[in-house]
Amino acid sequence: MTPARRQPARRRTATLATVPVAVAALLGAAGPAAPGTTGAPGAGDPYFPLSGNGGYDVRHYDLTLGYDTGSRRLDGTAVLTARATQELTRFDLDLTGLKVTAVTVDRAQAAFRRDGQELVVTPRHALRKNQEFRVTVAYHGTPEPVTDPDGSTDGWIPTDDGAFVAGQPQGAMTWFPANGHPRDKASYDFTVTVPKGRTAVANGVLLGQRTAHGKTTFHWRATQPMAAYLATASIGKFQVEQYTTRDGIQVYNAVDAREARAAAPVLKKLPAVLEWESKLFGPYPFEAAGSIVDHAPDVGYALETQTRPVYDSAPDLDTLVHESAHQWFGDSVSVTAWKDIWLNEGFATYAEWLYSEQHGGRSAQRTFDALYARPASDGLWAYPPGDPGSGARIFGTPVYARGAMALHELRRAVGDRDFFRILRAWATGHRGGHGTTAQFVRLAERTSGKQLDGLFHTWLYTPGKPDRP
Repeated sequence: MTPARRQPARRRTATLATVPVAVAALLGAAGPAAPGTTGAPGAGDPYFPLSGNGGYDVRHYDLTLGYDTGSRRLDGTAVLTARATQELTRFDLDLTGLKVTAVTVDRAQAAFRRDGQELVVTPRHALRKNQEFRVTVAYHGTPEPVTDPDGSTDGWIPTDDGAFVAGQPQGAMTWFPANGHPRDKASYDFTVTVPKGRTAVANGVLLGQRTAHGKTTFHWRATQPMAAYLATASIGKFQVEQYTTRDGIQVYNAVDAREARAAAPVLKKLPAVLEWESKLFGPYPFEAAGSIVDHAPDVGYALETQTRPVYDSAPDLDTLVHESAHQWFGDSVSVTAWKDIWLNEGFATYAEWLYSEQHGGRSAQRTFDALYARPASDGLWAYPPGDPGSGARIFGTPVYARGAMALHELRRAVGDRDFFRILRAWATGHRGGHGTTAQFVRLAERTSGKQLDGLFHTWLYTPGKPDRP
């Protein structure tokens, strides 16, 4: 995500009021949950306690959606294939603002009720530990974005010709039932039907599209593991460009006509940017790439939706480099907890510095020096990037800029050869998985042979402006 453009939007957002919807007969059949057999209502993240759920791991989402851009009604059926990580007599899914009409678990009708953002499901029969199961949820309604702790909106954000769908950090639950924490990654199929003349763009590869009876259906597939917040199904009147890079990456760009002229020269550089980043960070981690450039002036940010970042307007080159770098740092290698988000944003910001340095612009050292010159009262030093303190701060300047400064200090300490070996090893060694700051520190020390605890403590965890390096 690009930080400077993330700002509070002025759109009415969804409420998280409890909406009880129960099937009493089935609840009686299932009986009360035995101790230790109920999946937790959250993944345990202190910044977003209710995001994600416990007791199971989703392997695949199959989402069938129909969206009417006039009425803004969404009709959805979500099929989640999952594995129970414990015995389960009840489990939760994250879903807000939409009416659920039916839930089945392994084709048997299941009881369900709503509790704020939780869809609480009681299957007819208890699930055994390690059992694979399939839950199907039918739902509909008018999706609305959620308000994040920093005052901005994310999720399904209506536009004048469709929807801007960007889910970081908690917006996935506004349009499909999910295990909505980065810890749980899965593959996806999207089948999205929209009015003829609109295009629905999701993650991965477009398998096909067909038009009949005034509607067009798009089928997308993302086979590599993806966190729910990185999923998109953005809809609009888009101009579409498709091609394959010389490295075999399938590119799909969808651009609002109002942004096309400004976006064209930047999007033209996408293959070269991906090739440059591949040389630094290792092979591009996905089979597809591209961009969704919408005209969404109320949104105020871009997001690195996996394989195909979504931009609220024509991006500049720095933003393209930033969101592309996230395909390695944030998408392929995801955070285990939101407090470690500097591993996403600090790395993508430093990619901007490196791109400038290696393409005739300002050196990373000069960028570092300009930032360090800011007074101790500046917001850059307001809190440490390694643990911002709350969900309201994860998109603040310290996470991005001071996070990048920490990487530059690491580069100075270990030298270019080891520094770039560290970046590449991090991206390739955790490909398709997760990472923590502690793991990154251990990798840096193992690769360089140096003790680096003091450096990382100073730049990631010490409040205030560090002493002159």
